[in-house]
Amino acid sequence: MRKVTQVLVLFLSCVFFYGCSATKPSNIKNICAIFGEKEDWYDHANDAYQRWGSSIPVMMSMMYQESSFNADAKPPRTTFLWIFPGPRLTSAFGYAQALDMTWDGYLEKTGRWFADRNDFEDAIDFIGWYNNQSHKQSNIGLNDSYHLYLAYHEGHGGFNRRSFKGKSWLKAAARKVSARSRQYQRQLKGCEHRFESGWWFF
Repeated sequence: MRKVTQVLVLFLSCVFFYGCSATKPSNIKNICAIFGEKEDWYDHANDAYQRWGSSIPVMMSMMYQESSFNADAKPPRTTFLWIFPGPRLTSAFGYAQALDMTWDGYLEKTGRWFADRNDFEDAIDFIGWYNNQSHKQSNIGLNDSYHLYLAYHEGHGGFNRRSFKGKSWLKAAARKVSARSRQYQRQLKGCEHRFESGWWFF
């Protein structure tokens, strides 16, 4: 009986570890490869698109820029006396690099109290929700990836004040998001039928 219990505990531990670990897609430059490897991701991204109106390529290109699809991504730590690790630059975390305060606002507004920043389904929904807020609060088109990313980084108040004007590095990042969104759009056009029909094979 004791041996059976030990085996059961080991099995459950393995299941828990496997469920909690989230590996990065092997080819993040191709959206077809991403959705082919991560079988649930297309459905989650499409659900967010249907709910919030921001296209799959736009949301995925923003996630690429923020975390490169790393579930546990965090900003680098500062250093103290050049060698000792200090606090992180911000509270950003997860696929969407959502800040604590912004994430709490999302939870409150949507009622998704059990959402996690390192869960793809929740993170892509957060990006869709934030883009929808950018559309409402800053009059940005739901598929205008360049300006949506600026608002995502600066916040709606900052974007409306044009706080990004003197930040050439940020505008360069937004151009990358825009280019990636167009690339993802072209790729998805050729493979989306496979994920819509439930056929996952290439």
